[in-house]
Amino acid sequence: MADTGAQTEAGASAFTTFIESQPGASGGVSHHHALALQVQYDLQYQHDWTAIKLHTHSGTSTSSGAGLLPRPLLSGLPAHHVYIHPDEQADILKQGLTEKDVSVEEEWVLPTHLRERWTLRRFAEVFDAIEEAPPEREAQRGPTERKSYQRTRKRGKRLLMAVVNDDSTIVYYIIHDGIVKPRQN
Repeated sequence: MADTGAQTEAGASAFTTFIESQPGASGGVSHHHALALQVQYDLQYQHDWTAIKLHTHSGTSTSSGAGLLPRPLLSGLPAHHVYIHPDEQADILKQGLTEKDVSVEEEWVLPTHLRERWTLRRFAEVFDAIEEAPPEREAQRGPTERKSYQRTRKRGKRLLMAVVNDDSTIVYYIIHDGIVKPRQN
């Protein structure tokens, strides 16, 4: 019988093995940390993300200095573009480039559960604690030899909200900090 990847030789699921291999998992993890690991597993093995990192401390400077994030966040490089602003899409087409000529940006991911209630205040706390983009890891991106699109507009803060259901289904929503100007025709 072929191995489907659902069970390892010891009988534990691939996800359980993944959780147990994570640093600090032996002493048990909080609910939010477990959600983050579940989303990390989905991004890495179902959506082919790379360079995924779990963040628990803020990199922004506040009056109290860098502190704990309101909850664990993830960052990583998606296999393909998550979002390209409509104005950037128009610029790319004008230059005769394709989406493949635009470098993939590292993205923030906010793991949540479907039953959680999110308010503007909670979103504001998360956005206040993060930088516009996660810390870059250029060494993992590799060289680019083809011509590429140079971004001229400021990205603004955004994240993917990963909503986990009780049946382990995960849905991703793009959340922007503030209002995003629609494309001009």
